[in-house]
Amino acid sequence: MTTSDSRIAVYTGSFDPITLGHLNVIERCSRLVDKLIVGIGVNIEKQVLFTPDERIALVRETTARLGNVEVRSFTGLAVAFVRQCGARVMIRGVRSLSDMEAEFTMTLANRKLDPSIETVFLMAGEEYSHISSSLIKQIAALAGDDELLRFVPPVVAQAIRAKVPPMGEGV
Repeated sequence: MTTSDSRIAVYTGSFDPITLGHLNVIERCSRLVDKLIVGIGVNIEKQVLFTPDERIALVRETTARLGNVEVRSFTGLAVAFVRQCGARVMIRGVRSLSDMEAEFTMTLANRKLDPSIETVFLMAGEEYSHISSSLIKQIAALAGDDELLRFVPPVVAQAIRAKVPPMGEGV
C-alpha cells in the first residue's frame, strides 16, 4: 500500500492534558485507519497547564501500545497541518451538543480553507462525555488522586500532581 493509498487521519487538539475521553477517541479511531496522527496544537484562547513538549510526551506514553499512532506538534491552522501530514481526514472528538455547535462552525471554516479535507466526528464513549481538559484543570487542586484517575490515565495524574498539589499540601 502506498502512502497515497493508505488511510491516514489526523486528530488535532491541545490535549492539555490528555484525558480518558481523548484516549477513547484515539483508540477507536486507530482501529479505523492505517495511521492516526495526533496533532498537538496551541490554542491561544486556553490557559495551559503543560508545555507542548510535556503534552507530546504524555500523549506518546499513553498511546505507545497503539502501533499505528504517531504524535506530532503543530502551530497554525489545523487544516494546514492535516494537509502537511498527507491526510485528507480530520478527526474531531465530540462529547455533547454544545461541542457540536462549535465543531460545526469550525468544520465549515475548514471546508472553505481546504475543501479536500473531510472532518469526521467521533463521539466519546458515554462514560467520558463529561470529561474535558478544562474540567481537569479546574478540579486538579481539589480532587484527590483517586478522583483524578476517573478522568485521566495514571501517568497524567502523576504529571498533574507534580504541577498542582492537592489543596492543603505544601506548595
